[in-house]
Amino acid sequence: MRNKVILVLAVLLIATSLSGCQAPDHSSPKLTKVTVILDWVPNTNHTGLFVARDMGYYEEEGLDIEIIQPSDGGASQLIAAGQGHFGISYQEEVTVARSQDLPVVAIAAVIQHNTSGFASPVHKNITDPRDFEGKTYGGWGSPAEEAIIKAIMNQKGADFSKVDLLNIGSSDFFTSIENDVDFAMIYWGWTGIEAQQRGVDLNFIELREEHPALDFYTPVIIVSEEQIQQNPELIEKFMRATTRGYQYAIDDPQGAAHLFLKAVPELDHELVINSQEYLAQQYQADAPRWGEMKAEVWKLYADFMFENQLIEQNIDTEKAFTNQFLPE
Repeated sequence: MRNKVILVLAVLLIATSLSGCQAPDHSSPKLTKVTVILDWVPNTNHTGLFVARDMGYYEEEGLDIEIIQPSDGGASQLIAAGQGHFGISYQEEVTVARSQDLPVVAIAAVIQHNTSGFASPVHKNITDPRDFEGKTYGGWGSPAEEAIIKAIMNQKGADFSKVDLLNIGSSDFFTSIENDVDFAMIYWGWTGIEAQQRGVDLNFIELREEHPALDFYTPVIIVSEEQIQQNPELIEKFMRATTRGYQYAIDDPQGAAHLFLKAVPELDHELVINSQEYLAQQYQADAPRWGEMKAEVWKLYADFMFENQLIEQNIDTEKAFTNQFLPE
């Protein structure tokens, strides 16, 4: 009996000793769920977000990212209403929102310069804003389109009243310019690249080359003022990971394109790869770092919008954007 007691005590002692030597629990802390609302369907403007998510950059910052497409209303309205943590918007939308006292703030420029412009088939012979006279423009019904066309035509002494405006909504650009309209506004980084791929020769009038106010930021990443006040550390974490995602896309556009296509396989693979090659040179361009924005760009476009009655009151542009969350 005495030997049995000694044996049980020895076993208990060994078990206790072993339990004390067990490796500590290094299980991951709970990730913070974060929602990112896109401005439209996923495209190569968004590549850095998907790269950062699927390369684990957000997870390394303790974030669990959900990327969603917008429901009713633009990203600015949804972010201002607390329906998401971060959004993809553009300078025009942010300017309108702030003129209506919606407290949204841009925290990074996804692309450094405006890559949009007026595109038309070469056979239409539209190479200058003066050539818009007597032509039909196909747009989506935004007052800003009319103001932009009028401004660049006025600079050349052309008569805006001689342009026919047709709302084509989200109709296919290539179908529209063959059947209904003479020219339309496109982003070269997507539709322009697709035209090259299709063998469609286009004349392209870049907005930023026609008027100093039109080199505005599109798209931008936005948050609410409430987020900035209450959770700046979350924004810093998000921006560290997002910056890494876009830097990856800059350094390795083909690798980034393939990562993006894994997330959105239904897109045209060749178009995504070619678009990514183009945007790799545009994300940062001549800025000292990806995402950085200039005060004069915000002021020039806000003044343009106010002068053209696109907003009822001008805004304090210093409050519309900040570079404070960009990593050094």
